[in-house]
Amino acid sequence: MTTSLLTIKAGATAYQQVREQGLRADDVDLLLGASGGPKWFVLQGMDRYLFGDFLSSKSQPLNTLGTSAGAWRFAALGQDDPVAASELFARLYSTQTYSEHPDRHEITREAKKLLERYVPATAIEQILTQDRVHHHFIVARCLRSTAAENKRQVLGLLSSAFANSLNRANLGRYYERVMFHHPHSSLSFCRHWHDLPTRFVELDRSNFAPALLATGSIPMVLEGVRDIPGAPPGMYRDGGITDYHFDVDLSKVDGLVLYPHFHQEVIPGWFDKRMKRRRTTGSDWPNVVFVSPSEQFVKSLPYGKIPDRTDFQKLPAKERIEYWRKAIAAGQRMGDELREVIESGAIRERVSLWQ
Repeated sequence: MTTSLLTIKAGATAYQQVREQGLRADDVDLLLGASGGPKWFVLQGMDRYLFGDFLSSKSQPLNTLGTSAGAWRFAALGQDDPVAASELFARLYSTQTYSEHPDRHEITREAKKLLERYVPATAIEQILTQDRVHHHFIVARCLRSTAAENKRQVLGLLSSAFANSLNRANLGRYYERVMFHHPHSSLSFCRHWHDLPTRFVELDRSNFAPALLATGSIPMVLEGVRDIPGAPPGMYRDGGITDYHFDVDLSKVDGLVLYPHFHQEVIPGWFDKRMKRRRTTGSDWPNVVFVSPSEQFVKSLPYGKIPDRTDFQKLPAKERIEYWRKAIAAGQRMGDELREVIESGAIRERVSLWQ
């Protein structure tokens, strides 16, 4: 028996629909992409299939929602050749190198270089003038000491982490969720969010690049992005602070939510990683189809794990780049399996109820 590389789960509504009809592009209204740095490499094979053949048949605009690496992945969509753009992003990111002891300035400088090559002005123009894909990505506007670019930022992070441990709603005292969105988006799936203070800002040619940079600006690792055009003044950082893997109300999505994810767990916010009691499941998201690597797939990877940011410190550059190359290649096999189960209709039997 062939070992499955994918785990496919769905909330109750999505489960019933997939069992009866399979999964079609027109069933999907929202594509969800999480924070996680280089963890996304194992998803690139799925992205190649989804961004290319699968979504090319969709008759209505697709909404995307991403933070950090998820938002960067989805910036390939809306470009003239989204598959080529996705491959470029994977190649640029996986071959990044730094000095032996890089500081925030160096890491930020390299991130800007990558962004300029992956999403140049011509690509931004393509994304903003097309109507096939409506982008949405979240950035955290920092309040109080979390906005500092000195040692006070550490105090802000500690204070906000403690407040979050008591109640996730307390994050609203330290961060404002800012949703940057395609100019044609109706925002119908997210206007009702009240779990945290949330503001909506339309994407344009002046703010697309700084907002995308900001959603990946990890505290203490990269510099924050100050005063994004069109948004309230202030310091902006990684959208994963408020929405790491998401825990938002998706009940207003007009169709299914497709969530290719690199973990089998969904962690709401950045500070919830060690809080096992905080996990999002299919009981919270009845309309979500959740696709993730199987345990067997992860065990088959070099070092028995998916890539992560610690690889920069733990592995010599040449070894890390080769490891990441192999992870991307392995992810292509997941993409091939997803194609097969969707196009053959086998997803009807493969899907399980996510509770």
